Amino acid sequence: MNWRDVPIVSTIVVLACVATMVMLGFWQLGRMDEKEAQIAQYTAALQSGDLRAFPGDESGAIKEADLFHPTAFECIDIIAREAISGRSAAGQSGYAQIVRCQTGRGAADVKLGWSASPTFPDWNGGAVEGLIAPGGRDGARVQLTQPVAGLQPLATPDPNDLPNNHLAYAGQWFFFALTALVIYFLALRSRAKGRDEGNN
Repeated sequence: MNWRDVPIVSTIVVLACVATMVMLGFWQLGRMDEKEAQIAQYTAALQSGDLRAFPGDESGAIKEADLFHPTAFECIDIIAREAISGRSAAGQSGYAQIVRCQTGRGAADVKLGWSASPTFPDWNGGAVEGLIAPGGRDGARVQLTQPVAGLQPLATPDPNDLPNNHLAYAGQWFFFALTALVIYFLALRSRAKGRDEGNN
């Protein structure tokens, strides 16, 4: 293959695409390190016992640094109730019973416990003690340490359950880059072979 016959524009475009894919691969590796550090931070928070206010401030904003810390507040009034799919501490499938509370610092979702049916328990508010966990409409909600009467404990939130697929994504981007190079090289070789046969 005569390298002088390599199309300049096409080569620049392919190399630019390959460079972009490689950069995305390294970006995913960086995100993997960030996620691992975040999981380590959450694990430390889970073990610290450091009580945090919830919601994070009087505007009702949720702070990411508060996740997996314990909290305590008063559920002054119940704004809404819902039952979503959930798993008990014993591994049973069923329903997580959730209320949206008015706390005086803003609204907060509270997971009261687990039940086999969506029937709501007889609970009208009061003291809340639990763990700040990710999820819900605000990005975080509180799971009671002890479920209310009539409900069973929910599975404890685990920082290691947070998705961390960045290594696989990085591998995909590197594979795409390599595949693009191989396909382009084969295309160039086929083009050169066709030109040589045409000249014979």
